[in-house]
Amino acid sequence: MQVADRAQTTEEPRELVPPRERLIEAATRLFCRYGVNSIGVDAIVEAAATAKTTLYKVFGSKDGLVEAVLEREGRTWRAWFLQELDGAGGEPIDRLRRIGPILKIWFGRDDFYGCPFINAVAESDKSDDRMRTLAIAHKQVVLARLSALCREAGLADPDQVAHTLGIVIDGAIVAALITRNPGAADAADRACKAILSAAEAA
Repeated sequence: MQVADRAQTTEEPRELVPPRERLIEAATRLFCRYGVNSIGVDAIVEAAATAKTTLYKVFGSKDGLVEAVLEREGRTWRAWFLQELDGAGGEPIDRLRRIGPILKIWFGRDDFYGCPFINAVAESDKSDDRMRTLAIAHKQVVLARLSALCREAGLADPDQVAHTLGIVIDGAIVAALITRNPGAADAADRACKAILSAAEAA
């Protein structure tokens, strides 16, 4: 997801960064841009300037590293999204109406490569629920906050409204990834506001 502005952070000399962090940072860049399946262990350890044995010692396997990357990226994105949603304050309904503009900020970044959870599930064996379980856990945190805001706004059936907003968000992410057009967020904005208006009137 790459939402943190890494360019504004002070980078430590590489030799001072622990191998675990180097591996996660390198894998994040490679996985987000090229996909999990197209990147092998050799490419990751080369980019991280570590040994292959270090990767296996720290994460156990490439799958363990994938899970660590998703956990980190999910936590980073959620912190950013929820800060954008709540940081400026306002009434709950006004916060919910920020969803489209928030997505447009993300979609407009040069390093927007879609949602790594959606991408990981799309790449994985569909009979293997491991990636799906991680994606659902991430999604549940976001939906819980949206549901709470819907409830605070006095909307009818707040959980269902939040679920519908979540579907719009996911659809916009995929559309923006495919088209490379941040304008997908404008369509999401209109859809979200229509959903919220209908819920207010119910």
